Amino acid sequence: MNSSGYLIVTVLVATSLYFGIRSLARVYSHYRGTRLVTCPETGRPTIVEVDALHASLTSTVGLPDIRLKECTRWPLNKQCGQECLATMDVAPEQCLVSGVLMRWYRGRKCCYCDKEMEELHWEELRCLGHKPALLSPDGLLVQWSEVPMENLSTILNTHLPVCWDCYIVQSFRREHPELIVLRPRLKDFTEGVATH
Repeated sequence: MNSSGYLIVTVLVATSLYFGIRSLARVYSHYRGTRLVTCPETGRPTIVEVDALHASLTSTVGLPDIRLKECTRWPLNKQCGQECLATMDVAPEQCLVSGVLMRWYRGRKCCYCDKEMEELHWEELRCLGHKPALLSPDGLLVQWSEVPMENLSTILNTHLPVCWDCYIVQSFRREHPELIVLRPRLKDFTEGVATH
């Protein structure tokens, strides 16, 4: 075999590896992430995670074999039939918890500043740490890390959205009220002087 034959074989192998790895990465990213599903056994929301690595590896020989990696009902019910996977096969992207939260915040206004929430990109927010928060019916500020995910649908129905800026300001105001000085607006001050 001459050098041009080796070159052709090398290009074919490199091309096959490129498309193979690209396909694996596409399937992996499609199935990765935490998902909110309705458990067929209890009829209640449950948080699950698909074994994305297994799904991507099995996709090389046919359709991906989809199975759960984690579930909030485990380890007690680990031997369940995983029937909840049927809903994810139909529309997996709409089951992603981050997608649920992005859709919930979209078009809503912050309960403090009345500013409309910007389009959220949860992966970017996770890196920056500037996630919006919630205001509970009791008036408490809640971060998403404090929210038990099995109560997600209830929380979305009872809490109000809070933008990142207002969350920081209100948290500081509540933790350090002695450091807050309320100054009247210039307009209020000039009106008060004019009446005296």
